[in-house]
Amino acid sequence: MRRRFTHFLSFGGPGVAIYSALVLLPIIVSFGYSLTNYNPFNPPTKFVGLRNYSLLFSDEEFLTSLRVTTILTVIVVIVPNALGLAIAVLLDRKGWVYNALRSVFFVPVVLSSVVVSIIWTRLLDSEGLLNQTLRAVGVSDPPGWLSDPDYALYSLGGILSWQMLGFCVVVYLAGLQGVPAELLEAAAIDGAGPFRRFWRVTWPMIAPALTVNTVILLITAFKVFDHVQIITRGGPGTGTTATIAYLVLEEAFVANRPGYASAEAIVMLLIIATASAVALKLLQRREVDL
Repeated sequence: MRRRFTHFLSFGGPGVAIYSALVLLPIIVSFGYSLTNYNPFNPPTKFVGLRNYSLLFSDEEFLTSLRVTTILTVIVVIVPNALGLAIAVLLDRKGWVYNALRSVFFVPVVLSSVVVSIIWTRLLDSEGLLNQTLRAVGVSDPPGWLSDPDYALYSLGGILSWQMLGFCVVVYLAGLQGVPAELLEAAAIDGAGPFRRFWRVTWPMIAPALTVNTVILLITAFKVFDHVQIITRGGPGTGTTATIAYLVLEEAFVANRPGYASAEAIVMLLIIATASAVALKLLQRREVDL
């Protein structure tokens, strides 16, 4: 027993120490701040218990950000998953052209979020390329993709979906290339057409790829901040595109309410952890059932 413990300290100890220092400790400290009225510019700090948490659910701004984040997450989970699967099926072929196209689709994933945001801000501007193209084909009054409250959130969802599309394509391609060719051949011999072969053989075999993509997209969308900060700054209007992560940073560094912001961050952590765990459980159960 002692020998096993020594081995654990030798090999696992450094990793556990780093994880504790960089992940667990900040969470604990943040939770501690959330129980206070901490404000470095307005001492003294007082313990307020769960008051910050009770205020959250009567805070219209926070509830709006929760709704915005939920809509954005739904868009980003569904769109790249569906399009990524369709594109992966089309690119699941041999040849240099298909290899080049895979690289093209993956480029947005490796680009900085700042770069992507600036590019799309220019493209979706009222005088940007997209609206100029629409005017050229006869649309006299094209929408304000980022300035109209009816379009801004969905435009933001489209930008995030575009950036994450390549990731989904690569994961699905890895899953498709792991499908045994003999199973597809056997299904073809039995008279199954292309769609039936995909639904009965390919789709069940790539269930792990769906799990990976869904969980990664869910986490990515729910904690998005940088795109919102650069593209819309939470607008247009009041909180139209303000996500929870954006609101946390605004409360902490603009409104100078770190204690309240910590409570928002802890709630966001709990929501992400719960949603990810539920999605993972359901999707892994589907893998077993299939």
